Amino acid sequence: MLSSREDGVPATAVTAPHEEQLTVIRTIAPFRRAAGAPALAGLVLAAALAVCSGAPAAADGDNAPPPGSSPVCAFYDGDGTTVFGEQGERVSQVQCMLANRRYLPWEAVDGVFGTRTLAAVQRFQADHPPLVPDGLVGPRTWSALWHA
Repeated sequence: MLSSREDGVPATAVTAPHEEQLTVIRTIAPFRRAAGAPALAGLVLAAALAVCSGAPAAADGDNAPPPGSSPVCAFYDGDGTTVFGEQGERVSQVQCMLANRRYLPWEAVDGVFGTRTLAAVQRFQADHPPLVPDGLVGPRTWSALWHA
């Protein structure tokens, strides 16, 4: 059950192994629209994953998240068209969601819509008819990503 603390931030009880990560995300979510917040959110998420997973902070070969977890993607929450060659928080959101669904390796989540991201988007679209595997992340592809 969620309740609010005095500062208006939702408070949760820790009930699952990775609930600490979700608590961190819920705490920073109201501030993610502020300037520089996407970068801060990414750093906080990375730190939370490293600390809460019990795994060493050193990067491994495939840059995988902790077993059994599904990191929350909190870079962007819209449906603006995102295409090859773009950079930024929309691209990071697409990449994070594709990585959560195992279409993209975690080391490729870099905010740059390059050839690896393009191929992952096309594979995702091909696996989710009636999407057309054109590599464009428009409203229909966003919807499929949000609901997959």
